[in-house]
Amino acid sequence: MSVEAADRVAAVVSSWPGTPLQTSWFEFLLDGSLLEKHLQKSNPDPTPVQLIIQFLEQASKPSVNEQNQVQPPADNRRNRTLKLLALKVAAHMKWDLDVLEKGLTIPVLNMLLNELLCVSKVPPGVKHVDLDLSTLPPTTAMGTTKHTNVTSAELSIVQQEKEMTENILTVLKEQAADSISVLEGALQLKKDFYVHTLRTLDLLAADAAANGETESSTAGLCISADELHCQVHYDLGGIFFQQGCTDQPAHEKARDHFRQTKELLKKVVFLDSTIHVHLDEKRLAGYWNACKALTGDCDPSDSQTLPYDQINSLIRACNYQAVIEAFIKDNVSRSLPNHFRRSVLREFLYKVQQGESGLDEVCHKICVCNAIRDALEGEILSVRFQQLLLKPSKRIVDFILEVCTRSLEKDCPPETSRRNMANFMKTLCESLEELSLVFMVSSHKLFMELLKEEERKVLVEQMRKRSATINLSAKPLPSFYDIPASASVNIGQLEQQLILSLEPRRIRQILIELHGMAERPFWRVNSKWEVPSDYINVILSIKDNLTKDLVYILMAKGLHCISIKDFGHARQLFSACLELVTEFSPKLRQVMLNEMLLLEVRAHETMAAEGSKERPPPDLVSRVRGYLEMRIHDLPLRQVVGEECVAFMLNWRENDYLTLQVPPSLVMNNPYIKLGQLLASTCKELPGPKESRRTAKELWDVVVQICSVSIQHKRNNDGRVGLIKQRESSMGILHRSKFITFIKKLREPLVLTTLISLFVRLHSIVRDDIVNEVTAEHLSIWPSSLPNIQAVDVEAVAVTVKELVSYALTLNPNNQSWLITQADIYFGKKTMHTSEVQVAMNVLLRADYFYLQVLKRMIKCCSMMNCHTQVAVLCQFLREVDYMTAFKALQEQNSHDAMDSFYDYIWDVTILEYLTHIHHKRGETEKRQIAVKAIGQTELNTSNPEEVLQLAAQKRKKRFLQAMAKLYF
Repeated sequence: MSVEAADRVAAVVSSWPGTPLQTSWFEFLLDGSLLEKHLQKSNPDPTPVQLIIQFLEQASKPSVNEQNQVQPPADNRRNRTLKLLALKVAAHMKWDLDVLEKGLTIPVLNMLLNELLCVSKVPPGVKHVDLDLSTLPPTTAMGTTKHTNVTSAELSIVQQEKEMTENILTVLKEQAADSISVLEGALQLKKDFYVHTLRTLDLLAADAAANGETESSTAGLCISADELHCQVHYDLGGIFFQQGCTDQPAHEKARDHFRQTKELLKKVVFLDSTIHVHLDEKRLAGYWNACKALTGDCDPSDSQTLPYDQINSLIRACNYQAVIEAFIKDNVSRSLPNHFRRSVLREFLYKVQQGESGLDEVCHKICVCNAIRDALEGEILSVRFQQLLLKPSKRIVDFILEVCTRSLEKDCPPETSRRNMANFMKTLCESLEELSLVFMVSSHKLFMELLKEEERKVLVEQMRKRSATINLSAKPLPSFYDIPASASVNIGQLEQQLILSLEPRRIRQILIELHGMAERPFWRVNSKWEVPSDYINVILSIKDNLTKDLVYILMAKGLHCISIKDFGHARQLFSACLELVTEFSPKLRQVMLNEMLLLEVRAHETMAAEGSKERPPPDLVSRVRGYLEMRIHDLPLRQVVGEECVAFMLNWRENDYLTLQVPPSLVMNNPYIKLGQLLASTCKELPGPKESRRTAKELWDVVVQICSVSIQHKRNNDGRVGLIKQRESSMGILHRSKFITFIKKLREPLVLTTLISLFVRLHSIVRDDIVNEVTAEHLSIWPSSLPNIQAVDVEAVAVTVKELVSYALTLNPNNQSWLITQADIYFGKKTMHTSEVQVAMNVLLRADYFYLQVLKRMIKCCSMMNCHTQVAVLCQFLREVDYMTAFKALQEQNSHDAMDSFYDYIWDVTILEYLTHIHHKRGETEKRQIAVKAIGQTELNTSNPEEVLQLAAQKRKKRFLQAMAKLYF
């Protein structure tokens, strides 16, 4: 840069506003005193949390050696200093885990706490649960209680953070019991603790050989035993409270810990205004109240008892009248939150659903109390209360008026409350149909006080007119809130309609009506409605009961329609469900997209099974690929979806994707994709010259493992060692039952032929029966022996090969190769039942079995008699011309048959061309001319129609067999 250019840049920079530059991380390496100065600023930039992230990110960056290989982060002075700087920042923050947890990701926080363990001299390789905290130096014990035994390799903040987070959380869950033990052990310590400060960390840096007993152990920030115990009791209380969901006694442990927390918190606050306990006192109070309610540890007569505790105690004591009385009084004091009052009503409704008798009136009265509380606060009245007013008894109306009166008992209630109550009374009159009940309300003292005379007259007149209209008009159509006198009958009719309906809008309307009548889970109406267990928790966690019922029922009905191959209705039901869940749950949206993909895959496979040759649309193939490659955290996935997607790709010969494009990570993690890739690779290379021996060997190894079992050695009573096979212990990537299920989703002939061939070879090896040989195509590509034959379950192999061939023949009953294999399997059995003999005969007749066996034996006999030309002619009779045997026979020069006299019986041009080549090579001009003449016959021209060629072959077959009959009879 020239001097003039530099001057211009300097002039521009000097004209910018005087914003201070952010301090870079490496500047703290260069100036040891800079960190403290920076942290003392009122608004340091970068913030302390950002500094920790920068220091640890730089310290954990991998290095690259001279061979350009990535190496773990170096353990050098630079990286050690960066880690120490991160610890210093955390020490400046007084190790406030609340702030650290909010500002740092889990991998970074894990690394920071691991460094704290290192500088605290926690013995490496020892579980913290095995340490005696009382024997450790103060800072060592404090580091142990701050962080349980979670170890992790040096990590890169940027790379694979998601995977690291999952791994760390998994370890934390696995070691939760150890963490609890360490914290409980800390409660037994009576001495004060010390946490590292900037000064103690400097001391450690200066004395690298410090062993935990140096000055730094007691030079840090002193944390009294009471403060530590207070924090630990609070943390343990939170842990046990969460465990109480599945372990009821844990709530008692949580209550005891929270009681200790409250007592210790009062003590440390009283003794010292500067305390180091980090807890939310409001949350602590909530925990304490919840624990008392859950454990019944409260006395209703105690003046110190909170309203929550009193209500819960009364419910446990079955003193329901007192509960109602408390709710009426609360309408005046309004100390109980509305959500708590509604939860009490739900609890009673649940008791009614469970069959507890005598609670209907209690539910009605609590509903009334809640409705009047809502009215006083200007809230909308609940649907349940409005339903109650459709057919109320005189007793209920009396109770409503009583509660209204008592809810305004204050000497001088606010004008707002009076006005809201007046509106409620008007609404009450308008909702009642019986004139006698209306007059009960309109003549009540409170009604007269709250409503002006003019308002009362207008309202009463309206009621009279409405009554006349109702009596004279036809019966009105039932609306959403209309409940007939026989509500139970109506609910039963609606439930029957719900079971039968397949129209999404109608299902939704029925559910809305049912929820207006009763609050119960209507997804249980039909025991045959089932959704996959993988999804049940996600669906049942939906908070809104109507939505929960609708999602469950739409999915269950859709799955049922798929099972009976009613794909049209299934699409409608799934589409409605997808539209519904898209509004509130991305997780359920993806679940429905996956199920809709499975629907389309099954629909297309069903069409193919029924004879359709139409290939799947490119969009469907693309969606299948997308599913196989999908990786979404915490998404419930059904195994059957992935299984059928792989089968779909194999059935439609998408071998290029399975062999070349599928990501390697999927092959390693998904057994179905691995099987699909190996099958696709083997089938793809079968026409090749080497018949795909390498990929075939890989497929062979995988299948052998699936059919193998674990073997244990056990000494018998006579002292000899025997073998015990654990049949239920599969050693492969899949259990055999799942493998068979997968196979039965395949229908591509070459894939099935390959699998049959593999199992036939495996069966012949483990059975070791050279007399009753089972034949199949492509047997030569498989290994001829097994290194560990004892581990293979012979019975499982025999059953599998039989099941596989039987299944294949259901798809194509006329496949000659499969028929012959099945016949060989039957004849290979030592004993055959009558039914099996009949089946075998049927198979043989369909497969022309005897004809083929006779041909093979004729070829063998002719070869033994050195009638090699006859061998070549007979090789044409096989379904697939056996060129290898024919060419080998024609190469023989010591033929004892008439040779060229049989050339007229050869119709296969390839054999005739080979004959001309052999004779030319040997200089046999005359015989060569006979072969050329045979090729020149017009009826053997390969351009002829197939019918002409077939007729030529039939004529020559007949003449050859006649000649053979004359020769040998």
